Amino acid sequence: MSGDPYQMFDGAYVLGALSPQDRAAFEEHMGDCDACARSVRELAGLPGLLAQAEMAVGPPPPPTLLPAMLDEAAGEARSRAATAATAAAGVRRRRRLFAAVAATAVTLAACLALAFTAVRLDDEGPASSAMTPVGAYPVSATLRLADADGGTRVEMECEYGGERGGDYLLVAVGRDGGTEVLARWYALPRNSASLSVGTALRRADIESLEVRTPSGATVLRLTP
Repeated sequence: MSGDPYQMFDGAYVLGALSPQDRAAFEEHMGDCDACARSVRELAGLPGLLAQAEMAVGPPPPPTLLPAMLDEAAGEARSRAATAATAAAGVRRRRRLFAAVAATAVTLAACLALAFTAVRLDDEGPASSAMTPVGAYPVSATLRLADADGGTRVEMECEYGGERGGDYLLVAVGRDGGTEVLARWYALPRNSASLSVGTALRRADIESLEVRTPSGATVLRLTP
């Protein structure tokens, strides 16, 4: 349509924006110009799309309401910003609290480890008994049981010969079939540890004492 004086009329024609004179002239021109006629056919759906968009968005606000609407939008933006800032502050507080709790847990674990390794068996008292291995585990231990107020005191010395550390539990099995976890510790590679714990079970009520893995597998057993 190079040099065609009507080449920009198609959109205005479809939207009804031409004057009656220009509209009549353009319609007569389309009778001889396939390019303009094709362009009008391609734009035929434009008024419907614009109508749908107007229904979805709504008519523009009156000029007198525009400043108030702008103020309302700004207020909503400030409110959202304040909410986001409050949420971010909450996240920071939770992170600081988590860090403090984690630091406290580490300190407590270190103190427990020191207390755990500081316990030593007295030379006096009942003789120690070696626990019987159950399965191929690099763990050995001796137990000493003594009557105590309200139950039994259990003292244990354990040696671990593995190349990697692992979690272990000392479990008391009652004659009624019930179990009680007396202690849980993490064995360091090629290390030893001592502990002293109590149980409400009387010596006569203890069927066995067992060292187990967290999965429940028995590593060592002693039958008093």
